[in-house]
Amino acid sequence: MTDQAVDTSGPAKAPGTEESSGAAPPRFFGRERELKALRADIERAGLDTLAGRKAPRARVLLIAGRPGSGRSALAEELAGALTGTDAAGAAASATGALPWAVPGTGSGDYPDGVLRVGLTDPGGERVPTERSAGEILGLLGVAVPPGADQDELSEMVREALAVRRLVLLLDDAADAEQVDPLLPENPDCLVLATATGPLTGIPDVRPCTLGGLEKGAAVRLLARAIGQVRITVDPRTAEALAEECGGQPAALALVGGLLAAHPMASVADVAGQLHELPDSGEQPTGARPLARVFRLVHDSLPQAAARILRLLALAPAGLADAHTASALAGCSVSAARSTLDDFVKLGLLRTDGAAHPQYAVPGCLAPMLLALLEDRDRPGEIQLARARMLERTVRRLQACRAVTEPEGSTARRKLAGLPRSLRFPSAEEAGAWLRVRQPALLASARLAVADGELDTLARRLVAALVRALAAHRGTEEAAPELYGLHGLVLDVALRRELPREQAAALLNLADLDARTGRTREALTRYRAALDAGKAAKDLYATGRAMESVGGAYEELGDYHRAADWYGRALSQRLTQGERADEARLYGRLGAVHTYAGRYGDALRNWRAAASGHRRLGDPAAQARALSEAARVQEYAGRPHDSLQTCREAVELARRAGDVRLQAALQLRLADTLDRLGDPAAAGLHRGAADRLLGEEAPAYEIRSASTEK
Repeated sequence: MTDQAVDTSGPAKAPGTEESSGAAPPRFFGRERELKALRADIERAGLDTLAGRKAPRARVLLIAGRPGSGRSALAEELAGALTGTDAAGAAASATGALPWAVPGTGSGDYPDGVLRVGLTDPGGERVPTERSAGEILGLLGVAVPPGADQDELSEMVREALAVRRLVLLLDDAADAEQVDPLLPENPDCLVLATATGPLTGIPDVRPCTLGGLEKGAAVRLLARAIGQVRITVDPRTAEALAEECGGQPAALALVGGLLAAHPMASVADVAGQLHELPDSGEQPTGARPLARVFRLVHDSLPQAAARILRLLALAPAGLADAHTASALAGCSVSAARSTLDDFVKLGLLRTDGAAHPQYAVPGCLAPMLLALLEDRDRPGEIQLARARMLERTVRRLQACRAVTEPEGSTARRKLAGLPRSLRFPSAEEAGAWLRVRQPALLASARLAVADGELDTLARRLVAALVRALAAHRGTEEAAPELYGLHGLVLDVALRRELPREQAAALLNLADLDARTGRTREALTRYRAALDAGKAAKDLYATGRAMESVGGAYEELGDYHRAADWYGRALSQRLTQGERADEARLYGRLGAVHTYAGRYGDALRNWRAAASGHRRLGDPAAQARALSEAARVQEYAGRPHDSLQTCREAVELARRAGDVRLQAALQLRLADTLDRLGDPAAAGLHRGAADRLLGEEAPAYEIRSASTEK
């Protein structure tokens, strides 16, 4: 949850005011005392130093304050000063969306810059540690293993930060349990944490507690928004207005935006209106000034605009674009964009200022927006707005994927039928949109599944997001995100008792587990997928699951069980007449029998695989199967038979036009001839391989399920 920053990006100063001399107005106001105390805390000797020990981990500075107190902005200002970077400016340009990174300047105490992640979602939910750790690793450019747990990811974070000197900004921590697993075990790093209260459990941390801004800084912040003239004509009223706002930067930014939007209104008018608003007894005293200002600004909006603002409480991760707002409100995209831009001027939203901007709800306003939405709007209307948003997101994702398809394809024809506002002009623009919107899209999928009321839309959303990520990033690069999405599919399938989708999700998750070395976890999921496939009477899922169970046992070195499961899968394929699958499974059986030293069974299965590929008209695959049969014959002590089989494979590779395979088989022939005591013939075959590939080219390595371990 990101606070409204002290350094608001409000309107430029009016000509003729004090700060219109050409110099840019200051971004940060006040907090000199707090900044001085925080800097001194960095230099303060820690408990370990006083005890004569080297500090085992990074120093942690805590900035404590209520949402809206400017705690995030203060942390950004300090981080920017320590690293020589404009961290606060980076936050503004990123709309306040987390995470973000600012590269260092290569000099100073923290030359590697600033990393910032949020530990609380806009809705107030704690961010799981594994997600926070994954975000840090992503900012550092470290690949995240799909499905890795908290301990593994935390260890990866510590390893990655052990060789860096940077500032890690952990925003809006709920408690010490969120912070501790992310702390670098490197005293050359610094951790800045923001929270509402103390982080009991983190040793040697003294909080810097924020109250309201000093009077002068608060008035300067107002002047930044409305111009110095309106302050000068009635400075005492301006000070009174700042006091009504409790000196809170977020409240001052909102009231400044309101005054800027109503140039004929006086500061005294707004101060009086604010003073007359009753406090909500349900809120803590410190939170009331911001709540009153927000209510004043909301009630000043036209009815349609106020409704759009309330509906933004449904925006996933607090992030929206014009399409999101359009779908929520049921209005045109252009009208939604104009309204969102008005909200930015009022200080209700932040934006990145791009050609197709993304807007962020400040974290301190998100709970109030949600409370107002639930109070003013009927549940049925809220659910309808959420459904419209999900449907629009699905269609945008479908367009995002379709634009990557070839011209004339079915997907491109469907794309042409979509409204122009939903389409992307190129695959590059679609990919850029997906990259910027990915945090919101992933959050949308999580929220849709957790809601449980719109499961059909949730399933469509997850499926569309999986396809779009795979199309633009590839399944390998997007594997961490895909793992989470497959888990969401499984949640819905279990809740709705959809065994076919359970089987599909379990197979996808197990494949990712197997790819990252968690073979036993994969085996458990493959067996569960088999049960779900049987319940759904899905022959493809059951066959795929049986083959995958065999693959897991093969990876574990249990060749007897692997052969048993491959045999079961083969029996099913034989009854279905699926020749390609039959040929592949004969090969997998040949491989595990080879590993187990059962050469007779291995040879029979490799011969069957070769026959299957021959019937399919695939001479290259037939050549590979015969090559493995030749290998088995050699292991079995039949070199002359191996030589003959290998020659058959060479001829098939030549007919298939597979030069690299032919060269590899020539080299295998040469090795066999050497063992038979015919070096002259072996030399001829090596020469043939060299002529096929060129003397500098590496020999092609035959890779199949039977490659030697």
